[in-house]
Amino acid sequence: MIDTTLTELVDGLLDGPVPLPLVHVGDPVLRRPAVPYEGQLGDARLQRLVDAMRATMLAAPGVGVAAPQVGIPLRIAVIEDPAEVAEEVARTRGRVPQPFRVLVNPSYEPVGDRRVGFYEGCLSVPGLQAVVARPETVRLRGQDETGGEFDEEFTGWPARIVQHETDHLGGTLYLDLAETRSFATTPHLIDRWSQPTPETAARDLGFTLPG
Repeated sequence: MIDTTLTELVDGLLDGPVPLPLVHVGDPVLRRPAVPYEGQLGDARLQRLVDAMRATMLAAPGVGVAAPQVGIPLRIAVIEDPAEVAEEVARTRGRVPQPFRVLVNPSYEPVGDRRVGFYEGCLSVPGLQAVVARPETVRLRGQDETGGEFDEEFTGWPARIVQHETDHLGGTLYLDLAETRSFATTPHLIDRWSQPTPETAARDLGFTLPG
């Protein structure tokens, strides 16, 4: 059923410029669980929103954007990662290219007990990054933009991406999961902690990595 309040909110957003303005930490929309998507926008409006979210993600640039990050409280996210990083970084972090895809009403659960910690950032928390320990492999369930069901396993960096974006839809930011002693401004991260793993940062800043 079309939701008039939501459609007005989305139409107002889409009537503005693209890329869409990103919502930053401190805005309540980032802290409230998003509403499950059940066709409230209709197919055409949903596709326009998805296209605008993708343009916003690519312009940022980022590898994912959740609807609450553009002020829309729906359980929708987009991801895409060309994984254009150094070979050692890609190998160490399990970072492989991910095609563009839409996640509707996603949920995940860990597969196995292994957790890995890496620096992570967020478009809604500009200027900071921190180490977050996450399951290395997860099972992700949900739908795509056409309503088709998916049930897949993600591992390595793709698993981190889908966890990060799905967390957004529950009102959780990476800040809530981060190792607080690892927080670094982006310039410090680039200058000091850009190694493939955060082992040096853990030693020098005084925090523990999983495993």
